[in-house]
Amino acid sequence: MKTKVATVFGGSGFIGREVVQRLAREGYIVRVATRDPVKAGILRTAGAVGQVVPMLCALKRPETIAAAVNGADVVINLLGILFETRRQKFHDIHHVAAENIAKAATAAGVGRLIHISAIGADAGSTARYAKSKAAGEASVRSAFPAATILRPSIVFGPADDFFNRFAGLTRVSPALPLIGGGGMKFQPVYVGDVADAVVAAATRRDAAGKTYELGGPRVATFKELLELMLKVTHRKRCLISMPFGLAKLKSYFLQLAPKPMLTPDQVELLKHDNVVASDALKLSDLGITPTAMEAVLPSYLDRFIPGGLFKASAQA
Repeated sequence: MKTKVATVFGGSGFIGREVVQRLAREGYIVRVATRDPVKAGILRTAGAVGQVVPMLCALKRPETIAAAVNGADVVINLLGILFETRRQKFHDIHHVAAENIAKAATAAGVGRLIHISAIGADAGSTARYAKSKAAGEASVRSAFPAATILRPSIVFGPADDFFNRFAGLTRVSPALPLIGGGGMKFQPVYVGDVADAVVAAATRRDAAGKTYELGGPRVATFKELLELMLKVTHRKRCLISMPFGLAKLKSYFLQLAPKPMLTPDQVELLKHDNVVASDALKLSDLGITPTAMEAVLPSYLDRFIPGGLFKASAQA
């Protein structure tokens, strides 16, 4: 049997590392298309010798994208940013790059394309993030109609940017902000389940051309998520309601940090719930049972427990 080849864009990221590991276990030769092959070299340990291969790919150089997808059976686009910088813009990453990858996959005769978007992608959104995600979906569908689009809610796991960020804030702050009162709803999904969904979409014939929304088994408000994080980390902090207007004002200053805690665009996103639509295809439609937050959070948030996990266990 011919060994299958998968090209992964964004393979060195939070979700990408999990996807690369699973593809390697499935026997794929995995090309990790990246602007920094040296940094991505650690991914080689995810498979046998020579199975995981970092490849230089500059998104502004179409010939490198074409080289990365040439001969691949599956192409997976995990590229995404949560905030803009001087060098990286939502439009360039979520729309232009997605379109170029889809066009290159079509030109190369690739059999399957998996595109990671996000719940809330909306061409009419006031948030540039959501608007760019919608534009990316549309361009991918146009260039590669049989692409499978996956839209996750907030993704949690050992290297996530949500629970780790707020748990870290408890080390230095006596209070946590409830933006907009904390009533917006989320449906956090485990990173391992997202990675399983990518592999399932790459192998199931019935997934071609479909869009799936990925969420965990529990819908929770922003406030409830912070309360869960505090419970897991054995910390007590005040949760203070912050109106959207004040949050927006503060975000103009916070966005100046190298890795901002909050941006004006994120405030816009927080005005809307981020949950799986009732009529959407879900993880279960890919044969995956979603993992509960309570089963995973203690495994990586224990480092935020005052005095450490063993002290907390002794006091329990």
